[in-house]
Amino acid sequence: MDNFELKPEPKVNRKPLVWNILTLVVLLGICCLATYFLTIFNNPNSPLNLFPPAPLATLYQTVTPTQMVTPTSAIILQPSTWTPTTTIQPSPSRTKAPTWTLLPQMITPSITSTPTVTPTGTTPTITSTPMPASAEITYLASTDFHPDKNCDWLGVAGKVLGTDGKPLQNQTVLLGGSLDGQDIQSIPKLSGENQAYGLSGFEFVLGDHPIASTQTLWIQLFNNTGKPLTDKVFFDTYTDCTQNLVMVVFTKTR
Repeated sequence: MDNFELKPEPKVNRKPLVWNILTLVVLLGICCLATYFLTIFNNPNSPLNLFPPAPLATLYQTVTPTQMVTPTSAIILQPSTWTPTTTIQPSPSRTKAPTWTLLPQMITPSITSTPTVTPTGTTPTITSTPMPASAEITYLASTDFHPDKNCDWLGVAGKVLGTDGKPLQNQTVLLGGSLDGQDIQSIPKLSGENQAYGLSGFEFVLGDHPIASTQTLWIQLFNNTGKPLTDKVFFDTYTDCTQNLVMVVFTKTR
């Protein structure tokens, strides 16, 4: 009896069981969240979505009825009022329409003649309407056509278009005037020499850096026989690197 010893009972470690239960709860929560987000992604208008998207308004439904009613009423009423009268009268009025379109062309010389009566410095560039061609001037960055030059460039370029809007080659373009106090002699160029600006393109290089000037340079267009198609068109130049290319587009009007 004296040699009998009581052995202590081994303690049960319950910590792994608790962690296993928590792991299962987390996994179930993740599965529930994944199912919830997939449901909202497939159906944003689901009642489970706490922030459903706003419905789109259909504005075109109220426009189509009014647009369909107005033209039909106008088309039906007009023939009914004009059918009792002779339908021959509208046809000559329409044939006379070309004669009315010719009247503004006959009037424009009289309008352009009024500025010539009042002498104004550079107005001859504006009164180019009686000439067979017109000029449109815009300003661009030279890097659009000479990316290797950066801002170290100044020039004038453009193209010549016919009455049909197609390129017109072998037309003479002259440039002259003064820049930075130095006279520039007329430099003849032919449309089509520099096709970087189109099939009828041309280009004049004025310097290796932008220079500002005001109405001291001019450009003029001649046909292949030497007849002037425009007056001298005066233009400005700027020191801005985004405006160191003067783009001139000549268009024949008749």
